[in-house]
Parts: sequence; C-alpha cells; structure tokens
Amino acid sequence: MELQSIANGIWKGTIGVPETHTPVTMRKFPMREEALQLVGEAKLPEAAECITFRRNARGLQIMLPMDSDEDIYGFGLQLRSMNQAGRKRLLRVNSDPAADTGEGHAPVPFYISTAGYGLFVDTFRHAEFYMGTSLEKGRSAHCMEVNQAHKEFSESALYALKKNVERRTVIIDLKAVEGVDFYVFAGNVKQVVQRYNLFSGGGCLPPMWGLGVWYRSYGGSDQEAVRKTARSFREEKMPVDVLGLEPGWHSHSYSCTYQWSYLFPQPEEMTKELEEEGYKVNLWEHVFVYPAAPFYQELIPFSGEYEVWNGLVPDFATREAEDIFADYHREAFVRKGIQGFKLDECDNSDMNPSNWSFPDTAEFPSGMDGEQMHAAIGGLYQNLIYDVYHGENRRTYSQVRSSGTLAAPLPFVLYSDLYDHKQFIRGMVTSGFSGLLWAPEVRNCRNGQDLLRRMETIMFSAHAIYNCWRIPNPPWKQVDIGKNLAGEFMEEAEYYTDVCRRYHEIRMSLLPYLYSAFVKYWKEGIPPVRALAMDYEDELQARNVDDEYMLGDSLLVAPMILEDGVCRKVYLPEGKWYDFWEGDVLVQDAAEVEAIEENVREGKVLAGSAAKGNEIEGGKVYLIRADYDRIPVFVRDGCILPLAEPVQYVSRDTVFAIHPKVYGDGREGCVLYEDDFESFAFEQGRQNRVSLTADAERHICVQRSGGEKERYRILG
Repeated sequence: MELQSIANGIWKGTIGVPETHTPVTMRKFPMREEALQLVGEAKLPEAAECITFRRNARGLQIMLPMDSDEDIYGFGLQLRSMNQAGRKRLLRVNSDPAADTGEGHAPVPFYISTAGYGLFVDTFRHAEFYMGTSLEKGRSAHCMEVNQAHKEFSESALYALKKNVERRTVIIDLKAVEGVDFYVFAGNVKQVVQRYNLFSGGGCLPPMWGLGVWYRSYGGSDQEAVRKTARSFREEKMPVDVLGLEPGWHSHSYSCTYQWSYLFPQPEEMTKELEEEGYKVNLWEHVFVYPAAPFYQELIPFSGEYEVWNGLVPDFATREAEDIFADYHREAFVRKGIQGFKLDECDNSDMNPSNWSFPDTAEFPSGMDGEQMHAAIGGLYQNLIYDVYHGENRRTYSQVRSSGTLAAPLPFVLYSDLYDHKQFIRGMVTSGFSGLLWAPEVRNCRNGQDLLRRMETIMFSAHAIYNCWRIPNPPWKQVDIGKNLAGEFMEEAEYYTDVCRRYHEIRMSLLPYLYSAFVKYWKEGIPPVRALAMDYEDELQARNVDDEYMLGDSLLVAPMILEDGVCRKVYLPEGKWYDFWEGDVLVQDAAEVEAIEENVREGKVLAGSAAKGNEIEGGKVYLIRADYDRIPVFVRDGCILPLAEPVQYVSRDTVFAIHPKVYGDGREGCVLYEDDFESFAFEQGRQNRVSLTADAERHICVQRSGGEKERYRILG
C-alpha cells in the first residue's frame, strides 16, 4: 500500500472507495502547513510500513503490529482509562456508557503510540479498535509450562487487564464500508498530538473573559432572580465573568423554541444591564427544534426523518439547515449581546430509561444516516455557532456535550451529566490527546469538603465553571439542595465563601498565563491541559499517571477528591519543582513513609515537609498532605510565573498588573501574548509578544514586540 506525504510528518493512505461524508471531507478549518514545518523533521514510522488490510462481507479491517512495551493514548474523551494498550475500544457516541468500552461524549478514531506514531481513521462510523488484545495463531506454540500452581481465585483477578509479553496486533474493524482514508502522524507522543491538532486547523484561542469564572444560574430563575444573583457576586467581591442561563429561559425547552419565556419580559434590557456590570451572558439550548419555534416550518425539508422530544433534528450537513439556524441565532441573540451558547444533548443515549435520541437508521437529506450523524452533529453544531461569531468578529467560548474528530479549533469545552470526580480529573488528562477540552464542572456536592475539592479542580482547568441549575443560591452558601431551595445557609457559609473567593482570585491571577498557553495551542498545537506522558514520555512512571496534568508549561496540578481526605501520592517528573503554595502542603518521599501510611491517612503529621522556598527533587513519588483549602500544585524549575493582580471581571479596557515570580534561576523565562482579547485580529498577526527573562540577580527583563495596545503592566 502506498502512503502519500501530505505535510511534514503526515502521510495519507487510501483503501478502496471511501464514503462521501467523513470528518475530513466536511472539515471547516484548513491544515496549518506552515506551523507543521516547525514541529521538526520526521520520517515514515516503521509501523506504517507494516499496515495491511482486508475486505470481506463484514466490511473492512486494517491491521498493524504492536510491541508488548507500547503504550497507547487517545480515542477522544475517555473518562474510565488513559492507557489503552491491551483494550478494545468501541467508538460510538453514548452519553451514558455502562463500562469502560470506549464509548462516550466524544469518541475520536485517532490514537497515539509510544512506538513513534499516531493513526487517524477518517470515518464517522462505529469503528472498533482492538489495541493488542489478540495474539496471532502460532505465537504461543512455544508455551509448554504445566503443573504450575493456580494463583488467581477471583473473577477480578482472572479478567484483569494484563500486560502482554508477546508482539500483538492492532485490528481496526469498520463494518459495511467499501473503503476509507487514514492518516499516519510521526514523532513522539507530544509531536504526534501537535501534528494532529495542526492537521485539524490548530487549537482554539478563547476570548480572555472566557478563561475567567463561569456561573450557570438556577433553572427556575426569572429575570429579577438573575439580576439579584449578578448583584450579589459584585457585592461580595466574588470574581465572575460569565452568567449562564439554563433550561427555563426558553418559552419551551424540550425541544426548544429559541424564544424568551414570559419569565424574561425584557431580555435585551437585562442583557445590557448585566454587560454594564461586567458579565457576559451565555444561553443554554439544544439542537432539537420545537413546532412553535419561528423557523420550524422553514426547517422541515432540511431535517432528519425522526423527531427528538417532539422536535426536528436539523441536517447541518446541508447549507440550507445551517443558514436557517445560523441566521436566526445571529439576529435574535448574537447581535443583541449574547456572548455564547451551551450546546446540550447533541450526543446520544442508549443506557438511560429514556432512549431519547434519533436511531442509527435515520436518514437525512444530505445522505448521511443516523450512525454518521450521531458522530458528526456535535461538530457541525459547534462549527455553525463558531461561524456566526467569526462573521461578527467576536470570539466565543462555551460548552458542548458532544464533540469529536478535528475539533481542536473549536472554542467549546466538553461536559457531562456524569459526575464521578476522579473520572472528571481523568477526562482532563485524556481529552488533550485528541484535540479536545474538558470541563470538570461543579454541580452537586455531598458536603463542604466535596465542594472545596471540586472547586479547586475547576480553578486549575481549561474551564472554571459552576453549574448551579438546581439551586437558587451559590453552593458556597449551602450544598444541600433541599436546604438551598428553602433558603437555609450552612453554619460555615462564611468560611466556604472566603475560600471560594480566594480561589476565584487565584484563577483571575492566572489569566495571562492561561491565555498564553492557549496562544501556544493555536500556534503550535500543544494542548494547554495535558498528560504528563506528553512532556515526560521517557519516564516510564509518567506514562500511566492519569490523575495529574500539566496546566501550561510550568504548572503540574494534582487534584484531590473527597475520598482522598487530606493525603494523596503525587509523582513529580525528573527535575526540580516548587510548591505553588510555598510550603503550605507537606511533602515527603512516599518510599520513606510506606510503613506508616495508615497513620498518615488518619491525618497525623508527617516527619518532613518542603519548607518555604525549598526545591523538591523530581523523579520520585511523594506523599502529599494538603488541607481541604489547598490543591497540590507544583511549579517547574527555571520558569517565571506571571501572576496578575486579580480583577473582578475582564472588560474591554482591562490592563493586567503582573508580578512575575522567578523559580530557580528563571533561565526558561516566560512568553506572554497581548491582543485585544476578544476579536479575530490575532489571525492577521495583530498580537504582541512579551518576553520575560531574569538576570543573574533574578531581576526581570521585559522585551515586547508588536504594535498592539499594551494589556500587561509588568511590575518589579
């Protein structure tokens, strides 16, 4: 099979006759060829030279070898596992997977191997990937051991995932297709991810306000209740940038009318008032169109053959449906001050009592079927909304419940009705392998400690968001839903309010740092939130860490969940690290305290700690003790962390006062980017580059290039 080089480090292969509708044939964003040239030279990976295929009555199978020591990442958002070596992945959109099958909100037919390559299969079909699960006939002929003691006496032990010792095979199974295109990406894990993201069009760059704190308000709110919530945040000096309205603002929500309810008699005045107070307004909706919607009749010829919740399913693969939906949103909302839309339920549910979405057999006017549309509709929906805002020269940032292939350029963050905190942390780690962003949102909390642990996680994520659609008062006032509805506040409400305020301020202080991480995502394809395996692939221990992640280039975040209590183990990669909190967390080599771990779990003081300012040697597992008001965060040696004075919200005129903090000798420095933080002028190069370096005395040197307005004031 001949592979065609299409860009630096990327090759394309074609088998048979591919389908008409695929992620690549329907893409909106061009490949970033110039940026790909900067990733580094690469030759065709060895694995690509061994690809074989066969076609039969079942469909099409692609095979290639897999060594026993390969680690495998990718396949989109995977909440239950990170390393996919030895697993079978069924890539099917399903909002409620019952097990670790590969299904989920955003499956992507793309994986990365530590053998130096990545593979993307260009399909919307339910592809199955067998990642070294099977051994070819004859490979075990040498196994002759007998009469050995049986050691596994439980089902969990018998069926546990075990590391293979023999060379196995990757099998990709595509049913009922006559052909497919596939793409091979060369390089180490990080380079493969970069190449995939740049092939997709580069990462998204949100507006600066989108990286602030979000609060989705009570679904039962009326216009005055929303105003009251907004005023309370400003009165309490609680930084919040975005207010989101949940189901309830529509005159009919399931399916949607896209018209304001009587509860909001003056929506334009309310939106303007909130904007004057520094808020951006974001509206919930889904894609299913109720008969009372103004454009329902016009949409009928351009929708699928089955309804969902009594509403039409638009076929966004047709220009007509796209234009009808986009034109209405532009005139009714975007030009009246709405800054974004939360795109709900564009996934599929087979595991709920209510199997609410359209069937896989559904036919659409574009020629797509339901199986394909389930995989495509989330991306098509995002593209449509993105295009509306791009046409107005305004950036947006929001949430979506289903995404997929080639989604890196889209400024939407995935979320879920699932709520396991540990899985939510893993979602941040796994999503970065496939050009996706994930929001570990705060929704329900068992108690105040659970609130703090979840709140800390969102503040060190790509999307700091509370979804309080079930409660009229903020969770820092009352976490119990019944008592919150009754207006009863916790005795410790003042304490939790103070802690949350402090973390909101920390989030705001990190905005210039986070913004520059997203600029790097756009320019170079490097995810702003990513697994340790990307930066430290050569360290075997880092390859399987699924509960820590890099936030930008300098911060390693190790969130804690309620079940951790105040202790957890943290792997710090090779090199030197510093405690972000300057000694407020206790750190000790885990190997030295293994014998007394039970005592540690009970909260007894450790024998040693990282004193303020002291460096911590990496390449080890540490036992961390962090009280409920602290999340373990470590700063990489040699960096300069640009911490801003926190603001209550980001306005068009905000200028950040930045206090650079030097770690170690500051040799790696820091690069910040300035632009207007809200338009697409940066695409034409209208952006400043601000370089911070430290001299031998650790004094900060500033070099600024570009002719744009200065948005950062660098202080001593």
